[in-house]
Amino acid sequence: METLLSKSLKIAAVVSAYWCISISMVFLNKYLLSSQDLKLDAPLFVTWYQCVVTVLLCFIFSGLSKIFPNVFTFPEMNIDPKLCRGTLPLSIVFVCMITFNNLCLKNVGVAFYNIGRSLTTVFNVAFSYVMLKQMTSGPALLCCGVIIGGFFLGVDQEGASGDLSMLGVLFGVCASASVALNAIYTKKVLPIVDNNIWRLTLYNNVNATFLFLPLMIVFGEFSEVLNFPLLFEFHFWFFMSLSGVLGFAIGTITGLQIQFTSPLTHNISGTAKAAVQTVIACLYFHDLKSVLWWLGNVTVLGGSAAYTEVKRREMKSAHNQQLPVSRKTDSEEKQPMGYGKR
Repeated sequence: METLLSKSLKIAAVVSAYWCISISMVFLNKYLLSSQDLKLDAPLFVTWYQCVVTVLLCFIFSGLSKIFPNVFTFPEMNIDPKLCRGTLPLSIVFVCMITFNNLCLKNVGVAFYNIGRSLTTVFNVAFSYVMLKQMTSGPALLCCGVIIGGFFLGVDQEGASGDLSMLGVLFGVCASASVALNAIYTKKVLPIVDNNIWRLTLYNNVNATFLFLPLMIVFGEFSEVLNFPLLFEFHFWFFMSLSGVLGFAIGTITGLQIQFTSPLTHNISGTAKAAVQTVIACLYFHDLKSVLWWLGNVTVLGGSAAYTEVKRREMKSAHNQQLPVSRKTDSEEKQPMGYGKR
């Protein structure tokens, strides 16, 4: 009983931490990207600095792991130019992903943010078919249709309220496509770094710190940053550094949530978190939304949850079909009726 209670408390703590970190990161990034207090028009610089913080934290935790091996473990970090080149294709997609995410957040409200980048599942299905030749079932495609319908309803209602930024929507669509591509390329590149997600995080962010530099020059962000009135203010760099720490932490807590629960539970948790985040944003920013606007959000979240459930059932069915017939029969004979459904 104590073991079950302890496990439940750990799961609750991990899920709660995931929600807090993820929601905090969205609100903090919104503040840095489009706050009237800062008025810093340099989204690429903000994103670049977050990558720099992640690289530093990787080396710091690697060093602490050597000094205090009994406290926590972290893989040894070193930079190999060959691995930098090998992970470069993924890093380019990674840069696009975090850039479009932040540009979307800069141009839309936090309440609309989830709608703006809600097509990730749809792009994942499309890219899996085009790049990996993986077919998708009819029920899963129907769920994608529901998500698309909710997306367009949400965009329509955001426009009706006068708050719509078509540029923000465009960035959201690009962010959704980049997230889907990032997942596909991650599977391809992970073997290069011995399937170590932290080493991949290091190389992604190291490459990103260099890839962002020419982009910042092209878009004139260096002059924007140098002329920024709060450039030498402590509170500005505190929030900038905090956003980088949260960006690093979200990777850790996401892995822990999957480890303590399952990928399915992680997806459900993310969907529920998105709903709570939308409600919090509307309350915090005093946004009054129409019934149809909320229906668009519910449709997107419902379609995403349904897609996750459909894929879970398909994976379970495929797994059962791969089991030896004799083993499956013996198992079913030994169990009372309904035992496996509890």
